[in-house]
Amino acid sequence: MAEAGRRVVSRKARTKTTSGDPSLVWFRHDLRLQDHPALDEAAGTGAPVIPVYIHAPEEEGAWAPGEAGRWWLHQSLKSLDAGLRRLGSRLVLRRGASADVLAKIAGETGARTVFWHARYEPAAFARDEAVEAGLLRRGLKVRALSGSLLHEPQDVCTKQWTPFQVFTPFWRACTARGEPPVPLPAPARLEAPKRWPKSVALGSLGLEPKLGWTTGLQATWPPGPAGAAERLSSFLEGATISYHDDRDRPDLEGTSKLSPYLHVGAISSRQVWHEVRAWATSTRRSGATEGADAFLRQLIWREFAYHLLCHFPETPEQPLRSKYAAFPWSKDPQALRAWQRGRTGYPFVDAGMRQLWATGWMHNRVRMVVASFLVKHLLLPWQVGAEWFWDTLVDADLANNTLGWQWAAGCGADAAPYFRIFNPVTQGKRYDPDGDYVRQWVPELSQLPTKWLHEPWAAPKTVLSESGIELGQTYPEPIVEHAFARKRALAALASIKGVPPSPSPKRSRGRKQP
Repeated sequence: MAEAGRRVVSRKARTKTTSGDPSLVWFRHDLRLQDHPALDEAAGTGAPVIPVYIHAPEEEGAWAPGEAGRWWLHQSLKSLDAGLRRLGSRLVLRRGASADVLAKIAGETGARTVFWHARYEPAAFARDEAVEAGLLRRGLKVRALSGSLLHEPQDVCTKQWTPFQVFTPFWRACTARGEPPVPLPAPARLEAPKRWPKSVALGSLGLEPKLGWTTGLQATWPPGPAGAAERLSSFLEGATISYHDDRDRPDLEGTSKLSPYLHVGAISSRQVWHEVRAWATSTRRSGATEGADAFLRQLIWREFAYHLLCHFPETPEQPLRSKYAAFPWSKDPQALRAWQRGRTGYPFVDAGMRQLWATGWMHNRVRMVVASFLVKHLLLPWQVGAEWFWDTLVDADLANNTLGWQWAAGCGADAAPYFRIFNPVTQGKRYDPDGDYVRQWVPELSQLPTKWLHEPWAAPKTVLSESGIELGQTYPEPIVEHAFARKRALAALASIKGVPPSPSPKRSRGRKQP
């Protein structure tokens, strides 16, 4: 494992650029106008501001956006450009090496300062350091600010000045720092340059897929800050009160579904935090404070994921607990395909995987269950599951995807023990008690009585027949029996005690129709 602890750019005191010189604002995972420290500081100079987005997926290392992520990026960039145009500005799109592109635009426009927000993914972090050094050599100024998190990863540490690896102490340390700063307002107007630099067309970036599978994504996710605001407003009006009770119920609208917007920065964590706090303070509804506190705790889980990624940058591919590198994973392409397609024979698992394919999102409780099923029932490596999620999730976020999969596999920080093996039948009965979630996403089982819905193989043949179900034909038999899978997984766990670590499985890339 790499040594813990990395330098992370933090927000510096506000200064002004040379009077009259244009500034470049390099947009990345911050595709919004409100609470945008880099844009706010550039606009505050009174000089022209040139917003720039650079398409350079090769600079993301092994984790360039997957297909669902690229679709979402396209919609978010389109929304950002529309918002900028309302301020008298526009988004300049370019392709190429970021340092060269920024230097070229600066040369074309006379810009002397480049503003951006820090990123924390290993490849992006290294890229940003190299870009900063390159721009400084060219005589440009660089302002790298904090704009994505509530707390910078290096600002929260144990009393021994080491990174946290357990959530609850991390949560306490964050809350001890007090409330995060109040969000910044969006600029009222942006000064335009005398002549705009050339921009490529958004469609030329090739972000939208050619295959026609995005209909469900389009119906589910209105993009940009307006979509984020609508989602947050709906959550505050409906689910926040009961969030602490209903957040594990995929059959209910009990979560915020803000993760895709937070990932691309259409809304900031600070905006969400303060709006939820203000709502809890102003409403007189019973349970408001409890529900709000439970939700804000989940925002700190997001912070925890970035804290871990920053301090342990090898974890997207390697287990944090090194002994798990020797785990005896299986290779079973047929089982993997059945899992990806939602054809495992376990309705709760299949509902989640079909929801993911159709909408680019899956309820968090179901994410845990389907992840556990992959790594424990099928003994397939967590990296394979992380790869599939990366390519199919609209909210594919490297920090949170890594934390979630290592948690499920028992090999990460504050992880569920590997011997904790979710029973997909029990989970379905507990968190989808009336079967509404399964009936929505596995419609071939919709006529089956609730008593048998989460274990159709246990239903009498007459019930199956009356429900129009023929196991193995209209719906698959379970691809593995739970008791057998549990016993096999525990035996695999026992085999790695005292075994030295070995390289983790290689990854393949690319979203393909399952």
